[in-house]
Amino acid sequence: MLTQFSRTQLLLGEESMNSLKNARVAVFGVGGVGGYVCEALVRSGVGAFDLIDDDKVCLTNLNRQIIATRKTVGKYKAEVMRDRMLEINPDVDVRIHKCFFLPENADEFPFSEYDYVVDAVDTVTAKIELVMKCQKEGIPIISSMGAGNKLEASAFKVADIYKTRMCPLARVMRAELKKRGVKKLKVVYSEEKPTRPIEDMSISCRTHCICPPGAKHKCTERRDIPGSVAFVPSVAGLIIAGEVVKDLTGKKGLV
Repeated sequence: MLTQFSRTQLLLGEESMNSLKNARVAVFGVGGVGGYVCEALVRSGVGAFDLIDDDKVCLTNLNRQIIATRKTVGKYKAEVMRDRMLEINPDVDVRIHKCFFLPENADEFPFSEYDYVVDAVDTVTAKIELVMKCQKEGIPIISSMGAGNKLEASAFKVADIYKTRMCPLARVMRAELKKRGVKKLKVVYSEEKPTRPIEDMSISCRTHCICPPGAKHKCTERRDIPGSVAFVPSVAGLIIAGEVVKDLTGKKGLV
């Protein structure tokens, strides 16, 4: 009998599809990268998700985030992504956490229930804590390195953190993980040298802020706002989703 996943099953097989259906993936960060991870994974047949993001859709997200439309500006990203995923697969189980992941609240998340963790957050502190929690619980994790200030979508690589080059965020992560005795971490990173933004957008944001009223975190909180385009973070997200599917199904030949 044909289902919405029949074309995928032609390549992966019934056993792999069952593995995806029975898996719970936690996606930390539902922005330019994380949104495309969710999109690809729900379309691939993953049956359960935890989405963690405290942010709301901003007008400046429309250039790259799959959940960002004029109708969703001002709405919580986690809620918008959940609703989109349910429209794709009404049977998917999606739990949302409208909060920012920090070391202080890390114990509030049910890591023991996760089969895979996707790190698509921006801050080093949160990234390090995610890695340490997953290492403690024995949960596979893949981490997104910097996708901002990049223009070359073909420059992304999948590698261990200690084999990365050029990416400033990966350099910081390598140093911090080494201090903590972490031996390996699968990451998606770009070997493209970051492009310097033409202007400092945060200056404009301070006087012409378009963040939704009541937003907990605004652009002006950041010293530097990275530039971004539609075709770079999306590629990073799709690569990550492919790695998650490969690891959950054992299909090592997947690209």
